[in-house]
Amino acid sequence: MAVNGKQHIHLIGIGGSGLSAIALVLLESGYIVSGSDRQLSPLAERVQAAGGRIMIGHRPENVLGADLVVRSSAIPEDNVEVQAALAAGLPVLKRADFLGQLMAGRTGIAVAGSHGKTTTTAMLAWTLSALACDPSFIIGGVSANLGSNAHAGRGPFFVIEADEYDRMFLGLRPRIAVVTNVEHDHPDCYPTPEDFYQAFVEFTDRLAPGGALLACTDDAGAARLLEQAAGRGHHTFAYGLGDQGKAIGEMGNSSSAYQAIDLSLNDRGGFTFDAICNRQSIPGNRQLETNIPHSLISNPVPTVALQVPGEHNVRNALAALAVVDLLGLPIEEAARALGSYRGTGRRFEVRGEAAQITVIDDYAHHPTEIRATLAAARARYGNRRIWAVWQPHTYSRTRTFLADFTAAFGDADRLLVTEIYPARENAPTDGFSGRQVALSIKNPPALYAPDLAQARDTLLEQLRPGDVVLVLSAGDADLLSGQVIERLKQRNGEDSQNRIGEYD
Repeated sequence: MAVNGKQHIHLIGIGGSGLSAIALVLLESGYIVSGSDRQLSPLAERVQAAGGRIMIGHRPENVLGADLVVRSSAIPEDNVEVQAALAAGLPVLKRADFLGQLMAGRTGIAVAGSHGKTTTTAMLAWTLSALACDPSFIIGGVSANLGSNAHAGRGPFFVIEADEYDRMFLGLRPRIAVVTNVEHDHPDCYPTPEDFYQAFVEFTDRLAPGGALLACTDDAGAARLLEQAAGRGHHTFAYGLGDQGKAIGEMGNSSSAYQAIDLSLNDRGGFTFDAICNRQSIPGNRQLETNIPHSLISNPVPTVALQVPGEHNVRNALAALAVVDLLGLPIEEAARALGSYRGTGRRFEVRGEAAQITVIDDYAHHPTEIRATLAAARARYGNRRIWAVWQPHTYSRTRTFLADFTAAFGDADRLLVTEIYPARENAPTDGFSGRQVALSIKNPPALYAPDLAQARDTLLEQLRPGDVVLVLSAGDADLLSGQVIERLKQRNGEDSQNRIGEYD
């Protein structure tokens, strides 16, 4: 179906990161947009402010007047609006089916991976914007630099976070695909690690003719994917830290076409690094076919000084630099833009400080992400006492990776576990709960809070000046951050501008 600007498109589940971003792009492109959700989320409020009509609750009459309906992966087939649309003969598409149409006519750049895809997408969207390319973009979080999670640009590039959940990314046909890592996740969707990996194989096979795959060879899954893709005739480029003790051309099977070297902590709280390039380090590479003059990264590029913390963000920034280079754009300006990148909502987002206590939100919900985020906190805050507040996300993920979760909190001094956030899942019949999860963690010993109000009260009783609170949640525990800051300021006699959560 052709997508044209005169259509009225209704989105079911508009309050989530995926559909709210699509809604913003559609509104900027001149579409009439309506949508529904169970509650008015902050992302839905953004859509409403941009001119979208938001309806709270799902009712058959919500789809009246629509030409096309798009539903999120969280919306089941028996939803009353889905059924009403089908009864009226309206096309009902999942996000995966619609995104390819939305990106038609643009050079698609899709960023996929188990971890890091939101930050890498945001870094790339910001860098291309700083280079005056005015890209379209869809990000899984709100960019601090760009002030939004989506934009319909006038330039040739469309940067999108390629979500593997429910196989959404299989609806894309990008010109450039970035894969940050391939580590088993979403066991409700992919029962085995191989099921998960094969979805990424299908994704890379969706590359447009003449396109390129850029993958991080520091990750075994991404390195395997790159090797297989090269055997199927795709343009392939690797990136990573690799073995910094060797020259990039001497690294054998672990070589990277793009490599970050000379990493050092800086006074901005992030890492400073140089990047070098050797495309000949991977046999069989051909120049990416684009209509833009091609360039090489100078050896090394001007130093990149990140202000976002963590070694994992060096890899994310390197991926963005590599894409810029593959597009033939000015690499020195891109390096400077990355130095001004300020982060994305709920990705090591410093929510505030009160009574000399710093509160940070992070979306980490997989063992690998938790380890990386805590390592970043330890590198930035040194010997300050770090509280990890973890809200496990979905029963299936928590149960599947429980052994890995128990070993993921070594960089925390204190740990508070809340009840499992069910998201799309029903509670298991065997009583598996957050309490059991907390009892299984020994380093550090975990406290348990059955709800967010008790978690807040526990923190307020035990926090002391100098502490850092890191709230790790893909659910609703970000409400906890605002509550803790509010109460600390009240107790300390400070003015408060934080929004109080709604779980009291």
